[in-house]
Amino acid sequence: MSSVSTSNDRSGANMRTMRWLVAFALFMLGMAFAAVPLYDLFCRVTGFGGTTQVSEGNPKGVIDREMEVRFLATVDPGLLLRVEPARIETNAMGTVSTVVYRATNMSSEPLSTTASFNVTPDSTGIYFNKIECFCFTQQTLAPYETVEMPVTYFVDPDLDLNSELRTIRQIALSYSFHQS
Repeated sequence: MSSVSTSNDRSGANMRTMRWLVAFALFMLGMAFAAVPLYDLFCRVTGFGGTTQVSEGNPKGVIDREMEVRFLATVDPGLLLRVEPARIETNAMGTVSTVVYRATNMSSEPLSTTASFNVTPDSTGIYFNKIECFCFTQQTLAPYETVEMPVTYFVDPDLDLNSELRTIRQIALSYSFHQS
């Protein structure tokens, strides 16, 4: 009788272990699907990796400290797109400004593109706010068409309150264009 009881105990323990392993595998599968949106949320909240912020406007006003903003553009190899970045701007922090990138489809076919972006130094990403940006939507250009792509932005004056960023005088906003 004791051997039957031991066998049942072992069988019950095996079932519990199997249920735990299946639950763990399902949890890990769910986390794999959630990783990208969670990482994106983390970057948007913290500015990690130079991720910029999205804003409806600047409620904090303008301060005397100026910041130079450089605009850069790279295009994936093989993508028949020429992009001219906006000119360098120097404004008082908090100033809402609009700059324009120009893109030209160099092919005889329509071209759809999206742009990913980041800000350097990475630590300034949380202070760089975009109000409007061509990067929020896919852009489709007709053959040989040139379009203007505006970006409306401001540098949050709270950057000046961060003692670790007091020496920063220049921020670079960089777009990488990809075929979509």
